[in-house]
Amino acid sequence: MNLETNSLGDAVRSGGDTAFSALERRTFAIISHPDAGKTTLTESLLHAAGAVHEAGEVKARGDRRRARSDWMKIEQQRGISVTSSVMTFQRGDILFNLLDTPGHQDFSEDTYRTLTAVDCAIMVIDAAKGIEPQTRKLFEVCRIRNVPIVTFVNKVDREGKSPFELLDEIAEVLQLDVSPQNWPTGIGGLFHGLYDLRRKALLVADRSDGVVPGRWVDAAGVDDPAIAGVIPADAAASLAEEGGLALASYSEFDRAAFRAGDLTPVIFGSALRGFGIEQLLDILADDGPPPQPQPARPAPISPDEPRLTGFVFKVQANMDPNHRDRVAFVRICSGKLTRGMKVLNSRGGKALALHNPITFFARDRELAHGAVAGDIVGIPNHGTLRVGDTLTEKGETVFTGLPDFAPEILRRVRLSDPLKVKQMRRGLADLAEEGVIRLFKPALGSAWIVGVIGELQLDVLQTRLEQEYGAKLEFEPSPYEVARWVRADDPAELKKLTEALRSNMAEDQDGVPVLLMRNAWEHGRFEQEWPAITFSAVRERS
Repeated sequence: MNLETNSLGDAVRSGGDTAFSALERRTFAIISHPDAGKTTLTESLLHAAGAVHEAGEVKARGDRRRARSDWMKIEQQRGISVTSSVMTFQRGDILFNLLDTPGHQDFSEDTYRTLTAVDCAIMVIDAAKGIEPQTRKLFEVCRIRNVPIVTFVNKVDREGKSPFELLDEIAEVLQLDVSPQNWPTGIGGLFHGLYDLRRKALLVADRSDGVVPGRWVDAAGVDDPAIAGVIPADAAASLAEEGGLALASYSEFDRAAFRAGDLTPVIFGSALRGFGIEQLLDILADDGPPPQPQPARPAPISPDEPRLTGFVFKVQANMDPNHRDRVAFVRICSGKLTRGMKVLNSRGGKALALHNPITFFARDRELAHGAVAGDIVGIPNHGTLRVGDTLTEKGETVFTGLPDFAPEILRRVRLSDPLKVKQMRRGLADLAEEGVIRLFKPALGSAWIVGVIGELQLDVLQTRLEQEYGAKLEFEPSPYEVARWVRADDPAELKKLTEALRSNMAEDQDGVPVLLMRNAWEHGRFEQEWPAITFSAVRERS
């Protein structure tokens, strides 16, 4: 095993060998409702693993208060995550691939695609608010793919719901067995620490400089007399009573049930203060699933298959604005990637040489000399790779399950400076390929139409085009409210539709036919009039 440490503090692979086997990978995402503390948790996990030397961006002020995962200028300005980012770090014998996802519902499509590339997810819940709408939506996506969930109840050092109320809510709303892995001495002002049910030890809160993790105290159980010697007597009594009741009331941890998606281990903690972070990493390392089989045609791909396979789940433009780069994020599903090897792109069957694959730490990157199943690598390219592409060393394989969703808002684009048409079109094409927007080119007329899930995406599109391409864009109302991909078993039927409704026809960024309709009523009428045509709100990329 040959390891070198780069400037980020991460273990990177050197030579032609991989430092770890696929069984020592943990590839996971963090999902939550906005403001539940997802990005702060990301920072704390990196700090606890030694990948950053300050929780720094969490506790710093001014310009330094910026999460490493929120690297885009618009993210730093607004304090929200609008794109997924990848961070690879090592802790002990495990190499973690952390995928930070947008929490805002307007960017849920980016989050959905990211979840296709992970084997596990951390669901962050605000202790004061419980399960919020976006959390529930993202959980349902995980359930569809049987992605195991670890629940992190955040902000227990602030006033909030009781632990029992939160656990019961998770069990009832999400229909999951819950298994608490630690227990708070109290919530908010009554918080004095966390009892780790696995370690059988109490992490005491040090209040000399706010509420921060202090020392560990061994305690055989929640009612161990040693606890009363380090925290107030009433807090110790409350821990003994509530902790004992929790142990008797909720499920014991079962690794098989967890990995099957039927049970969620629950960690109480504070991402900002660092409580529960070590326990969270321990669960991921000890019980989190290694790389799992991935759905594909003609058959699922097992991680121990010797040939290299992988799929593109994200494309990011302008991570390095000085070079106008385009990086495809690839989940390695099997085999071993080595620098310089050639692979086939299932879309078109063209060969692609992997000269400069990279690993990520948010915007920062390092050259990857090797990668195995579970790893996330970046492939720099000039538009040859798209979301949904399958890369394989040999054989015919196509990974499935990466969808496009029909937009809910359609707008025509208008350029303030006509001399910037070239920059505008390049920018729109790049951002459509990223998945930030849907781009429709009508069969009649020259005005392109953009489609988005929510208004915030339009704001992001406008800002990024101006900042990254120098094109100031404005939006005008579109005569259409509904867009559907259209297909037919008989090509002649699709041709008839195209000729009859030419003024409604368009192509998306991939050249797939789309029918644009004025409203839901017109959509219903066209479905009745054209029974041989399938109108799809979802299109699977492959």
